[in-house]
Amino acid sequence: MNNQSLGNFGEEQACRYLQAKGYKILDKNFRNKIGEIDLIAKDGINICFIEVKTRKSFRYGAPFESVGATKQHKMVQMALSYLKYKFHTINVLSRFDVVSICQNKEGQPIIEHIVNAFDLTYLSH
Repeated sequence: MNNQSLGNFGEEQACRYLQAKGYKILDKNFRNKIGEIDLIAKDGINICFIEVKTRKSFRYGAPFESVGATKQHKMVQMALSYLKYKFHTINVLSRFDVVSICQNKEGQPIIEHIVNAFDLTYLSH
């Protein structure tokens, strides 16, 4: 499985997982000049900006560990852009989640969902 198909597999797994938890998927692969947000979903009254990280194994650590400060900062900028575009305001309850997916030895996905993985206010300065 190449990186793109692994990423697509992970995003599909994340969608199913989130929908089973009651999330409503609003957008997939939202792009603009800054970058891309994998999934945007609604959880109750919160708009969730979700980064999906998928790996074939835990050999190099858990997938979520690769969501560093640079990616977080980009996600904040993308989220602000999305909120302005879709809601015409940034005053919308929102948060940043990470869905980490890794395959076990049997090829089954192990999904870890980190709710509110990082904070908008801390990173938007």
